[in-house]
Parts: sequence; structure tokens; C-alpha cells
Amino acid sequence: MILPPGVRSPFDVYVNGVPQALGADFQIRDGALVFSRPLRKDKVSKWRWALGAYGVGTYKQDDSVDVRWTRPDGMPAVAERLEISSVEE
Repeated sequence: MILPPGVRSPFDVYVNGVPQALGADFQIRDGALVFSRPLRKDKVSKWRWALGAYGVGTYKQDDSVDVRWTRPDGMPAVAERLEISSVEE
């Protein structure tokens, strides 16, 4: 997943609200975050949405990746729910 424009080191990365460690949990390659484990974004079909409307839960893996950094003007910034994409090694 590509880092948002303006993100500069140091920055913090979270998956589902849990802090991630550079090197242990992810790497940075060509301006993108590459995680050591597969991440997935759940896509809700019309059928699953209809079931949910009737109170029937159908839950699948739905990872959320957030990045927090400080802008050059000193203001904090957060990019939430970055687009998850598959990167082939």
C-alpha cells in the first residue's frame, strides 16, 4: 500500500489499531508499506448487506491500516484506512 503524499519519517503505522514495528511487522519499499502477513479488505456484497439489515452477521477479515505523522508545520496528521493492495515479491 502506497504511503500518502506528505508522509515523512518518523511516522507510526497501525493495523486494526495495533502499533506495528518497522522491520518486524512491515518494510518500506519504493514508498510503499509491505507487511510480513497478508492483509485483507472485506467487500460487502448486496446479499451480505441484506442479511445484515435483518440482523444476521456475516463477518470476514477486514483490516484497517492507519499512518500517523507530524507535518513540517508541526501539526499532527493521520491517514486512515489506507487502500490495501497485493504486492507480488
